[in-house]
Amino acid sequence: MSGSLVLAATPMGDVGDASQRLRTALAEADILAAEDTRRTRALAKALGVEIRGRVVSFYDHVEAARIPGLLEEIEAGRTVVLVTDAGMPSVSDPGYRLVAACVERGLPVTCLPGPSAVTTALALSALPVDRFCFDGFAPRKAGPRREWLHTLVGEPRACVFFEAPHRLAECLADAAEVLGPERRAAVCRELTKTYEEVVRGTLAELAEWAVGGARGEITVVVEGARRAAADPADLVAQVEERAAAGLRLKDASAEIAEIAGVSRRELYDAVLAARRAAAD
Repeated sequence: MSGSLVLAATPMGDVGDASQRLRTALAEADILAAEDTRRTRALAKALGVEIRGRVVSFYDHVEAARIPGLLEEIEAGRTVVLVTDAGMPSVSDPGYRLVAACVERGLPVTCLPGPSAVTTALALSALPVDRFCFDGFAPRKAGPRREWLHTLVGEPRACVFFEAPHRLAECLADAAEVLGPERRAAVCRELTKTYEEVVRGTLAELAEWAVGGARGEITVVVEGARRAAADPADLVAQVEERAAAGLRLKDASAEIAEIAGVSRRELYDAVLAARRAAAD
């Protein structure tokens, strides 16, 4: 009978965020695959948990070499718990290759949800984030970074990404130039830790602020592109099409107005004006 792979989210800073399920997993794992074994042991000690299983390192440079052995352990019936330094494994951290390998072999994979810098930053950003995209770490070099930013010019979803503190000022300056200085954003630093800080403003304001330097782990949220207001006169044909299909004119106008983000009254008046012009 096969064992399983357990992806376990760990606190980003405050150990009080650790779940009871994480405590149990650390204590009962047959094998604990850790991005940094020292940090994982320190976390267990802080939580008052005794690790009884075998602890192995599982970071970027050894990930590929470790996977075959871990698969064998799972196939032999053992439980492998994967943890990274902070947050959710496989989300810009080691793990997804192991998950894919388990799925390919039909081995059970489960997840212990918990802290996430992505969702925490989104919630704190004070921006519309009902729809968002996550882009991992921003490209390190200026050329690729600007190319990436150009893909966000018309992106209607909020975008959240990670950035190194020593590159933050340059990244925000590029963002202000490519996306526009008035585009709003939030820089979230050291989330859940003692010196947590969230700085909100336009990209121009944040770029100026970042020149002074920032430390710690950085998560940035940039608001989505705002949809340009449509001209009601350009929407008349769509209203007439729905009206011809049987909708009342007011209902057709309301439906198109909601989709396009314009005033229902203005669109209804534009349709009536177009009809009068056609009759003259």
